[in-house]
Amino acid sequence: MYALRITKIIPQPNHNLTFQLEPLTADYPKYKAGQFITLSFMFGDREVRRSYSFNSSPDNDEPMSITVKRVENGEISRLLHHRVAEGDIVQALEPQGLFFYEPERDKVRTLFLFAAGIGITPLYSILKTALLAENKSRVVLVYSNSSSAQTPFKAELEHWARQFPDRLTIIWIYSDSKFLLKARLNRDYILSIVNEHLVGARSEALFYTCGPVIYMDLCRFTLLGIGFDAQQIKRETFLLPENEEDDDDETEKQVDMTTYAIKLHFRGHTYPLKVPYDKSILDVGLEHNIKLPYSCKSGMCSTCISQCTKGNVRMDYNEVLTDREVENGRILLCTGHPTADGTEIEVL
Repeated sequence: MYALRITKIIPQPNHNLTFQLEPLTADYPKYKAGQFITLSFMFGDREVRRSYSFNSSPDNDEPMSITVKRVENGEISRLLHHRVAEGDIVQALEPQGLFFYEPERDKVRTLFLFAAGIGITPLYSILKTALLAENKSRVVLVYSNSSSAQTPFKAELEHWARQFPDRLTIIWIYSDSKFLLKARLNRDYILSIVNEHLVGARSEALFYTCGPVIYMDLCRFTLLGIGFDAQQIKRETFLLPENEEDDDDETEKQVDMTTYAIKLHFRGHTYPLKVPYDKSILDVGLEHNIKLPYSCKSGMCSTCISQCTKGNVRMDYNEVLTDREVENGRILLCTGHPTADGTEIEVL
């Protein structure tokens, strides 16, 4: 864990707060544009972790910053919005996440960023890095909000657009617009944006999306449908879909209620564990006081990626691993359940 001081708290529209953070030691690792930080809070002997994307850029001369939306029933968001103050110290893990942008100084490409609401945070970080650390790339930000007044970082983004008029284009989408065809992102709108703003080879274009799952699915399926490769399309999920099941599916489902014995290999030690059907591998490991890496506990970040070397593991949810990685044995501890005795897992 690392200690970070909150140096400034900045109000943002739509119930958001930006927290500027200062590491108290010089050994805090450098982050990449688009990554997130995991904050840790103790409530008695109970630890609660929450992850927040950096909206600051490591390539810009600015404080390390995250932005947190107030969630009415959110235990940590309420704490951050109502109880912490400038000067307070918070505990954090090192920067993490596979949703990041690696700049290439003279690369000629178009970088499309699709953001909805507070999904702007990692994309704002990427936008700044692409503009500052590259010379020839063009950035197109497509940014959806309920209204202009409810748009986080609007003035700051307008400043960047004025500073880089030939390289940055911002397309503002407001659901309160009277022009209904462009009040929400849709397939035809995406096609027109790409056709109008794509510069350079199609194979060099990159697309980063962050927002509700249905929003990112719209972007992904549209882009795949017009010939872009899946590797060109990145996504970062903040919230789980509310309901992944079909309400009309009344098929009786078989539930495996077996408790399976596994071996967990972590930092040179082997831990024999018994994992019941209603607990994840991560849950059981933490119950045995194994200091396993984790952050979101919901299959949406990359912190607990591990390798199944024997047996098999099913996952309740996976927003991180590709189909090929899953076929090759990659798993997420936080949503993973063994399906065979003798399963062995190597924590990466």
